[in-house]
Amino acid sequence: SILTKNGIHMSHITIEKRGKAGVIGLDRPKNLNALNQEMIEQISLALDIFEKDHEINRVLIKSNHNKAFCSGGDLKSIRNFCISNNYDKAENFFKKEYELILRIANYSKPYISLIDGLCMGGGLGLVMHGKYRIASEMAVFAMPETAIGFFPDVGASFFLPRMPHNAGYWMGLTGAKVKDFYAHALGLSTHMTISSSISEIFDALCFSKDSITNILDDFCETLKYQTSTLMLAASTKCFDQPTICSIQNCLSNVNSIEAIEALKALKIASPRSLHETMTLLNKTSNKTLSTCLAHEFKAAQRAIRHPDLIEGVRAILIDKDYSPTWPSTNDGKSSILI
Repeated sequence: SILTKNGIHMSHITIEKRGKAGVIGLDRPKNLNALNQEMIEQISLALDIFEKDHEINRVLIKSNHNKAFCSGGDLKSIRNFCISNNYDKAENFFKKEYELILRIANYSKPYISLIDGLCMGGGLGLVMHGKYRIASEMAVFAMPETAIGFFPDVGASFFLPRMPHNAGYWMGLTGAKVKDFYAHALGLSTHMTISSSISEIFDALCFSKDSITNILDDFCETLKYQTSTLMLAASTKCFDQPTICSIQNCLSNVNSIEAIEALKALKIASPRSLHETMTLLNKTSNKTLSTCLAHEFKAAQRAIRHPDLIEGVRAILIDKDYSPTWPSTNDGKSSILI
């Protein structure tokens, strides 16, 4: 065995061997487990260790606290790189993050996420490309990047366009939060449970001699049929339109709370980010994950060099005045092509 049962506590994650499972615990509570490059490298190291340990036949990833699973990438740090024109460091963050995502997608052992709290942006990157995603009623999923002058990345251009009834366009463009049966219907979770059962499921996955499938069947709810997305019809209405303008026009003619909320989110978001996102989702709807990530890296290179990201992170994550003034509304560069 390479890893002892006492595990390793690194700066922002824990690496532990529990029974037959290798366990990654996200441990940056003050930042709601926001992913920085150090965490990304540490998770990659954990996967290396687990892969070489023949006593480990599955990997679990969870949060070590109940504040959040992962609130996303640490874009405050990215903003600092951008301000100082240190684009190489910013690019390297995304390069490492996307390499980790591809690693998770192709990992040799079952990869299981236990999601019991906020899971946004980079958090979805950690879970969506693994086979098992167990979400409690406390799990909240969102891709809120357009509000901060960025775009849904971490492989979102792979999984968002594949959601039923254009729900991925709705989530990616508006930053809408999804949970419970809605999240399950859209494929964000593969299994549902209640928060109080997470520790019991965790122990069973580590120590039970039963198969992963049987364990999850015993402890979780998984609908044997696709939950009707009619429940989301009011929210996703208009997101089959081909352009941002036509989506907004459609929403403005719909008299519903959902349409009003969606239109408000689109008007607050960075115009440049909306067009970048729409272009990405249209371009990658039938591409492999690897190709999607390559497109996303090019989009990230553009985003870090545009002032919308600096302004959006300031308004939403730093000053929290939620009133960004988007440079892209005046620079004539809102329409982005890949």
